[in-house]
Amino acid sequence: MKQRKRNIHTFLLIVGVTCNAVLAQNDLGGEMTLKACMEYAISNSTKMKIQATNRDDEQCRRRQAILQAFTPSVNAQTYAYNQFGRNLDPESNTYNTLTSFHNGYGITAGVTIFDGFKAINNIRIAKVAELMGVGNENQSRDEICLATMEAYCNVLYYSEMESVLLEQVKTAELALQRVSNEEELGQKGHADVVQMESELAQKKYQFVNVQNQKNDAILTLKDIMFWPVEKELIIDRTIDEPEETSVRTLDVVTTAKKQLPAAALAWWNKRSALLDLKSARGNFSPTLSLYGGWNTSYYTYPGMEGYHTIPFGNQFKNNGGEYVQLSLNIPIFNQMRNITNVKMKKNALLRAEIEYEQTMRDIENEVTRAINDRDGAAVAFVQADRYAAVQQEAYRLGTKQFELGLVSTIEYQMMSQSYLNAVAERLNALLKLKIKDAIVRYYNGEPYINQ
Repeated sequence: MKQRKRNIHTFLLIVGVTCNAVLAQNDLGGEMTLKACMEYAISNSTKMKIQATNRDDEQCRRRQAILQAFTPSVNAQTYAYNQFGRNLDPESNTYNTLTSFHNGYGITAGVTIFDGFKAINNIRIAKVAELMGVGNENQSRDEICLATMEAYCNVLYYSEMESVLLEQVKTAELALQRVSNEEELGQKGHADVVQMESELAQKKYQFVNVQNQKNDAILTLKDIMFWPVEKELIIDRTIDEPEETSVRTLDVVTTAKKQLPAAALAWWNKRSALLDLKSARGNFSPTLSLYGGWNTSYYTYPGMEGYHTIPFGNQFKNNGGEYVQLSLNIPIFNQMRNITNVKMKKNALLRAEIEYEQTMRDIENEVTRAINDRDGAAVAFVQADRYAAVQQEAYRLGTKQFELGLVSTIEYQMMSQSYLNAVAERLNALLKLKIKDAIVRYYNGEPYINQ
């Protein structure tokens, strides 16, 4: 019943995430927000579906370990055979040389009273494996969210650059038309027209190139989200600047070590290795088991002259018997298998402890690096924002001067390219800051999907 409730809960959770993604898309008039893209990717990811089946397997193993520890084993058996030649007469307990037919029935139940706590340790191991399955699922979910965020930001970048280049193409077309008119009036030379044609061709080339990169970025995002390739994907192009937050590296490191799935997996792996060692040591302990059963039999001598066969019902009742057995199994020598197994489990525990320490060290380094990268990206964005503002004003003034004939065509081209580069750098710096800030917030205990 508990397993069925968990499966229903998992199904409703997946359906709810899918519905949230669809509702978010409908609310935005067809546009998908970053959160909606993450939810859609999680609900449709084959990796998440595989993790769900693995978690279900671990739940089955845990249930099986509980049943083996606390429930008896019950077996029923029957047999029937003809015996030829010399055999033992069950009635007189003497040997004869007659052909006989034997048929028997029995039922046996047994329970292990003590096995060196191996059964209890197996339950604990199964519980740890189940928790590790949950950790793997959470880790996969976070990886999908981060990959979706990065692909989403790439689409944003190329979409914005496409808009900027489209405006520059239109401006270059108007400038070419103006220079052509001025050439006809004798105010500009043919070289100026050629320069503007070159400028227009360059902008068109850059525009087409960015379009291709945008289409490739959209395909990448669709692939991560498991979005139908033939279906159009429209994302919300609103880009919010991350809020400035000050965090202490030590506090973030402490939170990450407590809440990151990687840290939990490393700890549970160490715990599982310890339980495996205890279970291996339990093989040196005696095993005490209790058995009970009932059996009966039927026999006859077919073809024997003058032999009167007792009816089956009478024999079934009269030949029945019960028994109770207490069994003590003491391991003495088994080709050093137990000793070797314990040695290997000790090595496994040592490896798990080393891996745990390494994971904690890696988390500390990753968090410190992430905070430094976020702070550096914030400073870079401030500078890129100022540079873009200056270049935008210079481009605006340069456009007016070009229209008045105060700057040459080559100078105008240089101003246009500088402005484009500044816009690209600002947008790139903003999206980098957004991703790095999301990573720091994730390390500080805020899941990607809730940001």
